[in-house]
Amino acid sequence: MINRCAWARNDLSIPYHDTEWGVPVHDDRLLFEFLVLEGAQAGLSWDTILRKRARYRQVFDNFDPALVARYGKRKVSALLGDAGIVRNRLKIAAAIGNAREFLKVAEEFGTFDAYIWRFTGGRPRINAVRTLQDLQARTAESDAMSKDLQRRGFRFVGSTICYAFMQAVGMVNDHQVDCFRYAALAGKRA
Repeated sequence: MINRCAWARNDLSIPYHDTEWGVPVHDDRLLFEFLVLEGAQAGLSWDTILRKRARYRQVFDNFDPALVARYGKRKVSALLGDAGIVRNRLKIAAAIGNAREFLKVAEEFGTFDAYIWRFTGGRPRINAVRTLQDLQARTAESDAMSKDLQRRGFRFVGSTICYAFMQAVGMVNDHQVDCFRYAALAGKRA
């Protein structure tokens, strides 16, 4: 039997856990995807977002920030009418606004990746999570990331959302120490 983190227990979360969660991401498009999805998840379960992820990719032009940044009223109306995504006006507006800010950051730092990984010194933080109760909701790094993103005009980037983003894109390894993914990712370079 494979030992996994306690939260990975259904047909949505197991494949996500086994192949994506905690794997260091350096692709700007995928970083933007996680930024949008983590913001959309606020107040909802991650399973809800995983269930809607394929539709998000379709209607958000595969999370191309240059395309999302140009969305206007007609596109917003279409998104608000699409039951395949989270139809929250503020979250949709944040995704579009964040795409614009994302592009500015990428221009300033060369890539969004170069900017975002500064918050962990360019390498994943390896934690020693033993139980679900050991998981943190935020850290000094996620606080700093949140503050800087907000200063730059990003929305839906509170510290808890930022920490979930950091976990998802491998900036921190929060797999439980007895999980089969922990050791594999603990040795993986950023």
